[in-house]
Amino acid sequence: MKAFSSLIASVAIVLFSWNTGSVAAQTVLDGAYIKEHNKTKKVVQYPFIRESDVMWAKRIWQDINLREKMNLPLYYPLEESSGMKNLFSVIRDALLVEGSITAYSVGISGKEDDFRTPMLVSDVKEIYEKQDTTSTMDPDTGEMIEIVQTIELSADEITRYRVKEDWFFDKQRSERYIRIIGIAPMKERMEQGEPTGAFETLFWLYFPECRYVFANWDSFNRFNDSERRSFDDLFQKRMFASTVIKESNVYDRSIQDTHRGIDALLKAEEIKEQLFVLEHDLWSY
Repeated sequence: MKAFSSLIASVAIVLFSWNTGSVAAQTVLDGAYIKEHNKTKKVVQYPFIRESDVMWAKRIWQDINLREKMNLPLYYPLEESSGMKNLFSVIRDALLVEGSITAYSVGISGKEDDFRTPMLVSDVKEIYEKQDTTSTMDPDTGEMIEIVQTIELSADEITRYRVKEDWFFDKQRSERYIRIIGIAPMKERMEQGEPTGAFETLFWLYFPECRYVFANWDSFNRFNDSERRSFDDLFQKRMFASTVIKESNVYDRSIQDTHRGIDALLKAEEIKEQLFVLEHDLWSY
């Protein structure tokens, strides 16, 4: 009887400890306060622009290299940590899990960026998950058998983004605006496991649609942990480094089509300088 009573007491202690541990686990807060500002943040709408008020406009394409120090908040963390994700992981979940944004095909040429062909979820999954077939020897029979492996596209493979922008001057407000129209993740091509230096565009995203997703995810602020800017803030405040790769022209050529190496970089800086001078000359002091 005493042994039975001891057993009951032991079970009661274990159950009590388990319940107490569960309650404690549910009330643990990893931080001094609940961070909910960006999770409930609403997108600030663009001001309305009339066509008749636009006195000058130019379309610009730029590449954002995530290896540059200023762009690291877009690249890290590679794995979700402290409720933060890198930009590519945010895009992946929005496309495949939530279905809140739409991917657009780059076409057969790989250069289409006018959002003409929406992609199905199955098409997007084929980009994120590649099927690779390898042959190996069966240790029992000695015969060659094929093994199909699924290779997932990881966030660390995305090292560039291409953005398509409209730069224009609104004479009604006497202000120059930059509107990002589209954004596309890019992956470096590999040959026999070695990088080639050439990049391929995976798909295009319509940026005004992406803003509703980007506004609710933090990007890292290396100066102040309490001021976590969202990815939407980062793009709207132009807190990234980029290189011009194309401006609208009669031949529809990119800089790489006419310039190489250091000449291409100098041409990109020349276009940026022209944009700055144009805006500066619209004012009189």
